[in-house]
Amino acid sequence: MATFKTLTRYLFGVLFIGAGVNHFINPGFYIRMMPAYLPWHAELVALSGVAEIALGALLLVPKFQVMAAWGLIALLVAVFPANVNMTMHPELYPTISQTALWIRLPIQALLIAWAYWYTRR
Repeated sequence: MATFKTLTRYLFGVLFIGAGVNHFINPGFYIRMMPAYLPWHAELVALSGVAEIALGALLLVPKFQVMAAWGLIALLVAVFPANVNMTMHPELYPTISQTALWIRLPIQALLIAWAYWYTRR
Protein backbone atom coordinates (compact mmCIF):
# COMPACT_ATOMS: atom_id res chain seq x y z
CA MET A 1 0.00 0.00 0.00
CA ALA A 2 2.88 2.39 0.74
CA THR A 3 4.23 2.00 -2.79
CA PHE A 4 0.78 2.67 -4.26
CA LYS A 5 0.39 5.78 -2.11
CA THR A 6 3.81 7.03 -3.18
CA LEU A 7 3.04 6.42 -6.86
CA THR A 8 -0.32 8.19 -6.66
CA ARG A 9 1.28 11.07 -4.73
CA TYR A 10 3.73 11.54 -7.61
CA LEU A 11 0.87 11.35 -10.11
CA PHE A 12 -1.14 13.91 -8.13
CA GLY A 13 1.84 16.24 -7.83
CA VAL A 14 2.66 16.03 -11.53
CA LEU A 15 -0.99 16.65 -12.44
CA PHE A 16 -0.95 19.87 -10.41
CA ILE A 17 2.37 20.95 -11.88
CA GLY A 18 0.92 20.40 -15.36
CA ALA A 19 -2.28 22.24 -14.51
CA GLY A 20 -0.26 25.14 -13.11
CA VAL A 21 1.89 25.36 -16.22
CA ASN A 22 -1.30 25.38 -18.29
CA HIS A 23 -2.35 28.60 -16.51
CA PHE A 24 0.55 30.28 -18.35
CA ILE A 25 0.05 28.48 -21.67
CA ASN A 26 -3.72 29.12 -21.87
CA PRO A 27 -4.43 32.03 -19.49
CA GLY A 28 -7.54 33.09 -21.40
CA PHE A 29 -9.33 29.87 -20.50
CA TYR A 30 -8.73 30.47 -16.79
CA ILE A 31 -9.52 34.17 -16.97
CA ARG A 32 -12.96 33.30 -18.40
CA MET A 33 -13.52 31.06 -15.35
CA MET A 34 -13.09 33.93 -12.92
CA PRO A 35 -16.28 35.19 -11.26
CA ALA A 36 -17.01 38.82 -12.11
CA TYR A 37 -16.95 39.87 -8.45
CA LEU A 38 -13.23 39.02 -8.15
CA PRO A 39 -10.70 41.70 -9.11
CA TRP A 40 -7.41 41.21 -10.95
CA HIS A 41 -8.38 38.18 -13.01
CA ALA A 42 -5.07 37.79 -14.85
CA GLU A 43 -3.09 38.20 -11.66
CA LEU A 44 -5.20 35.67 -9.77
CA VAL A 45 -4.84 33.19 -12.62
CA ALA A 46 -1.06 33.61 -12.52
CA LEU A 47 -1.03 33.32 -8.72
CA SER A 48 -3.11 30.14 -8.77
CA GLY A 49 -0.84 28.73 -11.49
CA VAL A 50 2.26 29.43 -9.41
CA ALA A 51 0.54 27.89 -6.36
CA GLU A 52 -0.37 24.73 -8.30
CA ILE A 53 3.18 24.36 -9.59
CA ALA A 54 4.79 25.01 -6.20
CA LEU A 55 2.41 22.83 -4.19
CA GLY A 56 2.52 20.04 -6.77
CA ALA A 57 6.32 20.09 -6.63
CA LEU A 58 6.37 20.18 -2.83
CA LEU A 59 4.02 17.19 -2.74
CA LEU A 60 6.78 15.20 -4.45
CA VAL A 61 9.13 15.83 -1.51
CA PRO A 62 8.22 13.54 1.43
CA LYS A 63 9.39 16.11 3.99
CA PHE A 64 6.85 18.63 2.63
CA GLN A 65 4.02 16.35 1.52
CA VAL A 66 1.70 17.08 4.46
CA MET A 67 2.12 20.85 4.17
CA ALA A 68 1.70 20.66 0.39
CA ALA A 69 -1.42 18.50 0.70
CA TRP A 70 -3.02 21.01 3.08
CA GLY A 71 -2.03 23.78 0.68
CA LEU A 72 -3.65 21.94 -2.22
CA ILE A 73 -6.82 21.46 -0.19
CA ALA A 74 -6.92 25.20 0.52
CA LEU A 75 -6.27 25.95 -3.14
CA LEU A 76 -9.01 23.57 -4.31
CA VAL A 77 -11.47 25.25 -1.95
CA ALA A 78 -10.35 28.71 -3.10
CA VAL A 79 -10.82 27.96 -6.80
CA PHE A 80 -14.19 26.24 -6.36
CA PRO A 81 -16.12 29.47 -7.11
CA ALA A 82 -14.45 29.54 -10.53
CA ASN A 83 -15.77 26.03 -11.22
CA VAL A 84 -19.24 27.11 -10.12
CA ASN A 85 -18.92 30.18 -12.38
CA MET A 86 -18.12 27.90 -15.31
CA THR A 87 -21.23 25.86 -14.61
CA MET A 88 -23.39 28.99 -14.37
CA HIS A 89 -22.03 30.40 -17.66
CA PRO A 90 -21.77 27.46 -20.07
CA GLU A 91 -22.00 29.83 -23.04
CA LEU A 92 -18.38 30.81 -22.34
CA TYR A 93 -17.35 27.17 -22.93
CA PRO A 94 -19.11 26.02 -26.10
CA THR A 95 -16.68 23.11 -26.54
CA ILE A 96 -17.43 21.68 -23.07
CA SER A 97 -20.76 19.96 -22.48
CA GLN A 98 -22.98 21.16 -19.66
CA THR A 99 -22.80 17.66 -18.20
CA ALA A 100 -19.02 17.89 -18.03
CA LEU A 101 -19.26 21.31 -16.38
CA TRP A 102 -21.57 19.90 -13.71
CA ILE A 103 -19.39 16.82 -13.20
CA ARG A 104 -16.43 19.11 -12.43
CA LEU A 105 -18.11 20.24 -9.20
CA PRO A 106 -18.15 16.88 -7.35
CA ILE A 107 -14.74 16.04 -8.84
CA GLN A 108 -13.42 18.93 -6.75
CA ALA A 109 -14.52 17.03 -3.61
CA LEU A 110 -12.73 13.92 -4.86
CA LEU A 111 -9.55 15.92 -5.44
CA ILE A 112 -9.81 17.34 -1.93
CA ALA A 113 -10.21 13.82 -0.53
CA TRP A 114 -7.23 12.66 -2.60
CA ALA A 115 -5.10 15.50 -1.24
CA TYR A 116 -6.30 14.79 2.30
CA TRP A 117 -4.97 11.23 2.00
CA TYR A 118 -1.46 12.71 1.82
CA THR A 119 -1.92 14.59 5.10
CA ARG A 120 -1.89 11.17 6.81
CA ARG A 121 1.49 9.45 7.22
